[in-house]
Amino acid sequence: MNTKIKNKFLSVVFAILFLGLAVFSWLKPATEFSDSERRPLAKFPTVSASSVFSGKFMKDFVTYSTEQFPLRDLFRTIKALTNKYVLLQSDNNKVFEKNGHLSKLEYPLDEESVLDAVKKFQAINEQYFVGTDVNAYYSIIPDKNYFLVEDDYLAMDYERLFSLMTEEADFMSYIDITDLLALESFYKTDTHWKQEEIIPVAQRLGEAMGVELQGEYKKTILDNDFYGVYHGQYALPVAPDKITYLENDILRSLKVYDYQNDKEMSVYDMEKAYGKDPYEMFLSGSLSLLTIENENATTDKELVIFRDSFGSSLSPLLAEGYKKITVVDIRYIHPDMLRNFIEFTNQDVLFIYSTMVLNNSETIK
Repeated sequence: MNTKIKNKFLSVVFAILFLGLAVFSWLKPATEFSDSERRPLAKFPTVSASSVFSGKFMKDFVTYSTEQFPLRDLFRTIKALTNKYVLLQSDNNKVFEKNGHLSKLEYPLDEESVLDAVKKFQAINEQYFVGTDVNAYYSIIPDKNYFLVEDDYLAMDYERLFSLMTEEADFMSYIDITDLLALESFYKTDTHWKQEEIIPVAQRLGEAMGVELQGEYKKTILDNDFYGVYHGQYALPVAPDKITYLENDILRSLKVYDYQNDKEMSVYDMEKAYGKDPYEMFLSGSLSLLTIENENATTDKELVIFRDSFGSSLSPLLAEGYKKITVVDIRYIHPDMLRNFIEFTNQDVLFIYSTMVLNNSETIK
């Protein structure tokens, strides 16, 4: 009798919990954005005869139901704990922890993607640089796995990636910065490098392009914690990072103009420093087109940087050696549009991209 009562009680509790979650999931407003995962969540799919009969509606509805499930972050954490301590899996959502750093598996090397990136860079070269005095350079930013993974994790073939770029991008001069970086150059919970660690990188780039950078800065630490993109994807508690940014008289005097939003801006966006992604404080994140002018420059040299998000914290450090820097993100602006903003004559041009973007070059227009 006691066993029957116990089973009935458990059944009732389970039914109440199940029905309660079901009702809650239908009544609660849809969450548009996941702060922990740094991405928008699925919206309720559009109902139409074609989407229902094709199966697309049900497929999209399953995604919507999963992403809008009540207490989703709690259940994600429970899943991550189960994977790590019960199933003894080394990663969760392809994110793993090693040597105090979180990173994401990036495997295998997509050679076609790397060649596609080179093809796009070459198209820009042929469209704008041929017949000019432009000096074109490129550099590659290795992702954290370059310094982190060994035989215990799968990783892309970095040696092959670098050799492919060397073989195919011979229309530009290569500037190697890999020996100036280490695991400690990157945030523990994020993909990006730390600005205070890349002063030697900026100096080498400048030296290769014929400008001298003193690299003397005051370091300021933000008073809020920085939880990088891997923190939310990992779904387990980890210690946060701190963001340090560099200041000196040159950086304070720079004039920055954002063509995407048609406004003047600062080198450091302090509103975003306390927003969802504090790394976006550097040049306000991944804007499509902006200029940095140094009225106190001792040279008339100009630089055009084609970059990904790593370039946000790097570009201001190069401003000491140039009167004007134009920063372009061709993930968000088509290269054909550049003729409306830039007249290529005798500038230095630097293509600097992370291995992650080169291995996923469909993001480049």
